[in-house]
Amino acid sequence: MASNKTLIPEAKEALDRFKMEAASEVGVNLKQGYNGDLTSKQAGSVGGQMVKKMVESYENSIK
Repeated sequence: MASNKTLIPEAKEALDRFKMEAASEVGVNLKQGYNGDLTSKQAGSVGGQMVKKMVESYENSIK
């Protein structure tokens, strides 16, 4: 079962900034706290953008 628990509490703020940046890039308006009113498409586009940026970052680091 999935969990929303942050494994490294010190990273929570950075993860939140990363999520807000990714949401902005795909045109999804996130607010601090609860965002349960997002559609599945909106939430998926934010998650997809985050994964895309992480993969790009990793690919650039191994070049």
